[in-house]
Amino acid sequence: MKILALYRIKGGVGKTSSAVNLAYNAALGGYRTLVWDLDPQGASTYYFRIKPKIKGGSKDLMAGKRDLDGLIKGTDFANLDLIPADFSFRNLDLLLDDKKHPTQQLKKRLSPLAKDYDFVFLDCPPSISLLSEAVFKAADVLLSPVIPTTLSLRTLAQLNAFINDNEFKNTRLIPFFSMVDRRKTLHKAIMGEVLADYPDMLKTAVPYASEIERMGLERKPLPAYKDKSRAADAYSELWQEILTQMKT
Repeated sequence: MKILALYRIKGGVGKTSSAVNLAYNAALGGYRTLVWDLDPQGASTYYFRIKPKIKGGSKDLMAGKRDLDGLIKGTDFANLDLIPADFSFRNLDLLLDDKKHPTQQLKKRLSPLAKDYDFVFLDCPPSISLLSEAVFKAADVLLSPVIPTTLSLRTLAQLNAFINDNEFKNTRLIPFFSMVDRRKTLHKAIMGEVLADYPDMLKTAVPYASEIERMGLERKPLPAYKDKSRAADAYSELWQEILTQMKT
């Protein structure tokens, strides 16, 4: 089982849409796939038409009174399950802080699922916190969407420095471009510069597209309602590139 976390310090960069669409592509390829919506806003949960509520909330989960396998919900799509968000997840930092070895807690709770899933996608809240550190410890790959703007690159540099400074040796940071508008000269210029600084940057870029924004209306992954589009093709190609990267 491989754990892939969709994570950025900054919000509004296409994190959740990427988590949902990459997980959908993994499931479409026959992989047993799970999405864990860790963001109390519950956007991934909303896209999959599942009620954002966990009995006992994060308190029972962190206390060990509930196991993750009892929280899993099926989606409308084959091979694709979800652990829904709960608004109590806003307190996860406080609950983790009360635990011994807090940064190991997510990995500990995910471990029993190894026999059931090939890939687990973590849709993470946009922050740098104790929960973030627990995600970094649990994840094999940290997928980080980057809008080709100066501020987005600045937060990528901050994230890269944090990972290196805190010695998260088993977590591989793989950034990719998101919400790209190739009509903008600045976007094209920044993309060319960043590839030289981040050799692990994926070559496939997700475009800024209205069909991605429609996910909130359709409440399903993009390829499930518009499989013939530039954005749907980008997510499919991005997933294949991620699979290739994980083999190296």
